[in-house]
Amino acid sequence: MKRALVTGATGCLGRHLAIRLASEGWDVTGMGRQQEIGVTLETAGVRFLKGDIRDQQAVNAACESQDVVFHCAALSSPWGKYRDFYSSNVQGTQNLVDSSLRSQVQRFVHVSTPSIYFNYIPRYEVHENDPLPAKPANHYAATKRLAEDIVMEAHRNGLPSIMIRPRAIFGPYDQTLFPRIVAANAKQGVPMIDGGQSLIDLTCVDNVVDALMLCGEASADSLGRAYNISNADPRPFAELVETLFDKLDMPLRRRNIPYTMAYGVASVLESVHRFIPVLGEPPLTRYTVGSLGVPQTLSILDAEEQLGYTPRVSIEEGFQQFADWWRTESC
Repeated sequence: MKRALVTGATGCLGRHLAIRLASEGWDVTGMGRQQEIGVTLETAGVRFLKGDIRDQQAVNAACESQDVVFHCAALSSPWGKYRDFYSSNVQGTQNLVDSSLRSQVQRFVHVSTPSIYFNYIPRYEVHENDPLPAKPANHYAATKRLAEDIVMEAHRNGLPSIMIRPRAIFGPYDQTLFPRIVAANAKQGVPMIDGGQSLIDLTCVDNVVDALMLCGEASADSLGRAYNISNADPRPFAELVETLFDKLDMPLRRRNIPYTMAYGVASVLESVHRFIPVLGEPPLTRYTVGSLGVPQTLSILDAEEQLGYTPRVSIEEGFQQFADWWRTESC
């Protein structure tokens, strides 16, 4: 029986992965910060360890005697202080690779992000080896890029490592992507940048779990690399939102905004919220405007050919899964 540690086990992706691993006979330890979700994980056969990846002692204990570490934990947000992103995404990753090397973990599987490609310019079929922008789009992209460097350095130092860059993960337990859209719809309406015609790449969470499982078993030739993961089915943002709200059986409120206007408004809002931190996250950020208004699609050819990855859950199926879960949670 293989032993695996899943970080971020109380988040959307980590939770799905931990449950899947346990269902397939792995001895799974899930590390996370939400005790209530941890109790639910334990009923699914996952040993829950309440802890924070920024705590080196907790990480040392979690990595001990593990065969594979799946690093899903991250601070992912379009807004926040750099020091918070750095401590979670960079220092947390450093803690994990240090402990994994010390414990002689057989494989380190790291979840990165295609946000590192984003530069506010339309890009199609982005390949893993394409040049990265000189300046990261935000603190999240900057710190995830640094985390990749840490993982690759650890790989060179003897920790067999592999990374994936999944695009816009959604599904049951999602507390980030679709809930933000539903909340925007309830307030002022979903912003349709330039009519919502920008192509958006999404990934059903079950497909990302499939990719991670493949990484856990991948041949040595695949190590030391990052792989793009998506549903390979990019669609206009407006079409995706219409499908989502149809599955949710909710009326969709559109708010059409030209890109230049939205970007300008977001810039002003960011300045105000930066000057008055108590206001928290702005209702619109430049990164959000760019994500919705500037197309970026990924090539998953390497993942298909080298990992054997195939997106088996369609966009429609994934939307239905999310809608069924959302209705249950809303009751």
